[in-house]
Amino acid sequence: MRTKKDDGPKKGYLTSEFYLSSACAVLGILVASGVVDPDGAGSWDKIAGLVVSVLAALGYTLARAKVKVAAEENK
Repeated sequence: MRTKKDDGPKKGYLTSEFYLSSACAVLGILVASGVVDPDGAGSWDKIAGLVVSVLAALGYTLARAKVKVAAEENK
């Protein structure tokens, strides 16, 4: 965690949230596209994979936006 005020927020690709949300998004896309077919996933499973990947990307984007806004307010 950064303690100095002038450092600013970490770059997005250096955070654990980036890697976790990227892994969820990639896995969701692979399931939705049918590349990964766990035990004969049906169409609902593929839709769920697509929804999970979209939500992971949105969650990460919103979290990074909050961090950047907070950093701007603390300047």
